[in-house]
Amino acid sequence: MLKRYFPFLAWFPMRPSDLRADLLAGLTVALVLIPQSMAYAELAGLPPWVGLYAAFLPVILGGLWGSSNHLQTGPGATISLLTASVLGPLAMANSPEYILLAVQLAFIVGVLWLIMAMLHFTFVINFISRPVIEGFLHAGAIIIFTSQLGNIMGVETVRGDHYIAELAALFGQLDQINGMSLLMGGLSLGILLIGHRWFPRIPVAVIVVVASTGLVYLLGLSDPEHMTNPLIIVGQISPGIPRPVLAIPGWHNLIRLLPGALVIALVGFIEMSSVARALAARSGQKLNLNQETIGQAVASFGSAFSGGFPVNGSFSRSALNFSMGARSGLSAVFTGIFVLVFLLVFTRLLHFLPQTVLAAIIISAVLRLLNFKQLWHYMVVNKADGFSAFGCFFATLLFAPHLEKGIIFGASISIFIHLYRMMRPHVALLGLHPDGAMRDADLHGLETDPNLPAIRIDGRLFFANVSYFEEQVYATCERFPEAHYIAVVFNGINEIDASGTEMLKEVASQLKDNGVQLLFVGVKSQVLDVMHRSGLVRVVGEDNLFGSYDRARKAIYTRLPYNLSYTI
Repeated sequence: MLKRYFPFLAWFPMRPSDLRADLLAGLTVALVLIPQSMAYAELAGLPPWVGLYAAFLPVILGGLWGSSNHLQTGPGATISLLTASVLGPLAMANSPEYILLAVQLAFIVGVLWLIMAMLHFTFVINFISRPVIEGFLHAGAIIIFTSQLGNIMGVETVRGDHYIAELAALFGQLDQINGMSLLMGGLSLGILLIGHRWFPRIPVAVIVVVASTGLVYLLGLSDPEHMTNPLIIVGQISPGIPRPVLAIPGWHNLIRLLPGALVIALVGFIEMSSVARALAARSGQKLNLNQETIGQAVASFGSAFSGGFPVNGSFSRSALNFSMGARSGLSAVFTGIFVLVFLLVFTRLLHFLPQTVLAAIIISAVLRLLNFKQLWHYMVVNKADGFSAFGCFFATLLFAPHLEKGIIFGASISIFIHLYRMMRPHVALLGLHPDGAMRDADLHGLETDPNLPAIRIDGRLFFANVSYFEEQVYATCERFPEAHYIAVVFNGINEIDASGTEMLKEVASQLKDNGVQLLFVGVKSQVLDVMHRSGLVRVVGEDNLFGSYDRARKAIYTRLPYNLSYTI
């Protein structure tokens, strides 16, 4: 019972080898998380030290109350960008009001995740298709990339209500580029990309941060007295642990933040569940997605009350945690402890860290999200999925910086396609295949018995698609005008509702008036029960229900004139 409420008790007792593995993995992830968290705070429009606060307590709580052995919680690129898009219209970035709203936003997201877990609403992920998610993530990656170009070039980024206008304003400032900022940012980005490709286990980001900070300090690259165009640096970061914050919003802020919090909770849940399930599949772990959602909720509360901002499960750091051989969520606890040590001892050393290096860290992270070959693959596999992916991609770019509209548009596409497919299920005219099975005659070029044409519907027969199926029945009658029997094969129907039974009653009666008998073949027991209760069997007749098409064909040929014979 205790393990239900305190899942981390399942880690113990631990073998010394497992403890060492978690300690090493936790340290490695911390070395990546520290610079990343500061960079993502900048992306969210917050001071760098807020990122460090979000990288301490939330990481520990997410590890303690989650179910995954490898998921690492903390600041992430997509959630940081969404945070900026939600808070940007409400307050000025880096202002005290903006920071307070970020804290309250994290609290609301935590409440939404907790409600989702308590009501077992984790199935909500099924309403958004993978192509839509990929389209949104690709658009988000491009927006993040371009949002950091100003920091790389050392020019002021102009914030506006439209992404295209912001991009145009950025390129209008090319004559103001700070050469030193561009050089250091570009060099840092190149080193980060090469390091990730060839030395994935080495904390290259830490090396870049230390080296660039040292260069700025030693050469005076941020000093206006020595440099015509000095580098913009992080500045003073107060050491120490975060102080508790009253994160519960009032009604006014709750109403303002709730729509954005819903989007952040949904996108964060999608990212977290995708990462956790992928790593669980590789490690062979049995994942409890509901418990993992509780872990994310607790982590979000921890971020709120410690002065952070919305957090979620990180793909890159979780994958690094897995590759370093982490054995349990204790590795995340170690990660948080190492961040705490950094907060207590080393924050003063980051005073001269250049902003262009933080931008390079963000860009190197999001570039790995881009895989347009995968987007095109969806188009090749299924055009509807391809249009969903690219539709969400372009909509997100069009609506940016209001990214919530992009994901809502993408979700709407997913739901529309799902409804369209339910309204127009696959209906096949059947023919006898050489392997002895009844298959789609038009697809395989098979002959159909003109005396007993058979059609099959794949899926539920319910109110949304009864009209379409009725059209297919009458189209079959027109295609075989001499047929006195039409067989409906129910092998693919698992469920039928009242609308379906009433439609079949009407069709059977109308066909009978025109000298055509409707036959039902291969009806499943649960569907047959509904047919009996609705009176459909009485309308069609017990003698017109058959277990297989072959039996139906043999039966009707005993009813036909003697001069007719099998034609297939």
